[in-house]
Amino acid sequence: MKILIAGGAGYIGSALVPKLMERGYEVDVIDLFWFGDHLPEGTGIIEGDVFELGEKDLEGYEQVIYLAGLSNDPMAEYSPSQNFISNAAAPAYLAYIAKNAGVRRFVFAGSCSVYGYTVNELYDETSPANCGYPYGISKLQGENSIMQLVDDSYSAISLRQGTVCGYSPRMRLDLVINTMFKTAMAKGEIVVNNPAIWRPILSIQDAVDAYTRAIEVDYDISGVFNVASGNYTVGELADVVMDVVSEKLETQIKVKIKHIKDFRNYKVTVEKARNILSFKPKRSAEQIVMNLIDNFESFKDFDNPNYYNIEVFKLLAGGGRK
Repeated sequence: MKILIAGGAGYIGSALVPKLMERGYEVDVIDLFWFGDHLPEGTGIIEGDVFELGEKDLEGYEQVIYLAGLSNDPMAEYSPSQNFISNAAAPAYLAYIAKNAGVRRFVFAGSCSVYGYTVNELYDETSPANCGYPYGISKLQGENSIMQLVDDSYSAISLRQGTVCGYSPRMRLDLVINTMFKTAMAKGEIVVNNPAIWRPILSIQDAVDAYTRAIEVDYDISGVFNVASGNYTVGELADVVMDVVSEKLETQIKVKIKHIKDFRNYKVTVEKARNILSFKPKRSAEQIVMNLIDNFESFKDFDNPNYYNIEVFKLLAGGGRK
């Protein structure tokens, strides 16, 4: 099978592409390579924007995966206009031309952030999506656009991801567990703005498994699926990072609690993905921290701007990188 991955050189793609190639898939990646190229040898490389693609360019691909776009709230709020272009318009365009080109399935990197604020309820895919922030709104728009294209010949799957954490060859330190690990290692302290808010966390290894399941499920299957490794309060995550780092590295870590109000609070069930996609998350928050410890030598330069999406985005917006 031949697969095109938009944004495949990013944090998730750099972990996913090797797995797919090991399973015998032919993988091409279209990306702007803002964060460099960490893809394995043999990956097909297309440097460019998805809007530069036409239907002819997609002929021969059986599936298209959309991992591109702006990837978090700080980037979306820094440039709301670019956020809506990248997260809503771009996947809509790519899904549309993919269908016209004969592609059989489109897989979209959605987000649990679409749920916004819930009051201690476990949300499934039928629960209201009430996010009022640019990132969550744009992700829901992108998801809705691809799902409208589904018919007997064209499958679409949106994976509403929890916050992805763990080690990737294209590393990020702006994700909750990764950030806590960085500050624990650099300062011996983890600062928590609001310990009570809930977040679904997705190990990057479980994320790779989720995309693999979405690619390999029968073409009769379409739909929206929550994918997460588990639900945790932010305070609980800080304790996990503190305990694992303290025990494994024999160093003293402190947790400093603030009580700053946060309007994003949600936890999700993954039963639909478990029952339909056979997605079975295997990694806990403790295992994510161990994964970071095991790969620490690969990203210990905490000042590298490539590890922080918003820093690279600001640099690009200011014309500082080509």
